[in-house]
Amino acid sequence: MTTAPRIRRATPDEAPDVARLAELTFALACPPGTAPSAIERFIADNLSEAHFRRYLADGNRQVVLATDDGRPVGYTMLVHGEPMDDDVAVAISFRPSVELSKVYVLQTHHGVGVAAALMDATLDAARERGAAGVWLGVNKHNERAIRFYRKSGFEVIGWKTFLVGPELHHDHVLERRL
Repeated sequence: MTTAPRIRRATPDEAPDVARLAELTFALACPPGTAPSAIERFIADNLSEAHFRRYLADGNRQVVLATDDGRPVGYTMLVHGEPMDDDVAVAISFRPSVELSKVYVLQTHHGVGVAAALMDATLDAARERGAAGVWLGVNKHNERAIRFYRKSGFEVIGWKTFLVGPELHHDHVLERRL
């Protein structure tokens, strides 16, 4: 990284860039042994350019983008509203709450402060929209991400299941007060 990352809200015309970033980073969050075909299916079903065009146009979602010398290197996505998952709805304590649905950084930019800067900006965006708390799901085997989330003030409060293609995975649910 040659400069400090620039953090800002993604614009609708950046849907292709964010989708490409999602394609490059999603597998980093999957547990070892996740079938490549399952990852490819999840990306096609949830992280395509068409999906990001909808996400970026949705008033209940915020996509925060990190760039390095103008190139996208990481992103987050907040989803405002009550959780759709019953296990999560019962577990979270702070309302109104917002889901931190995605936190992804290119592997080449791990360990240089991009994720921390993205997290700070994303939590600020949630506060600005009036959220009292933020929750997220993370695969229980993703120890690196869990350490990062704990360092960012999140605590494990429950669990939920998550489908990657046809594969059922078990996630921790973490939450933090804003």
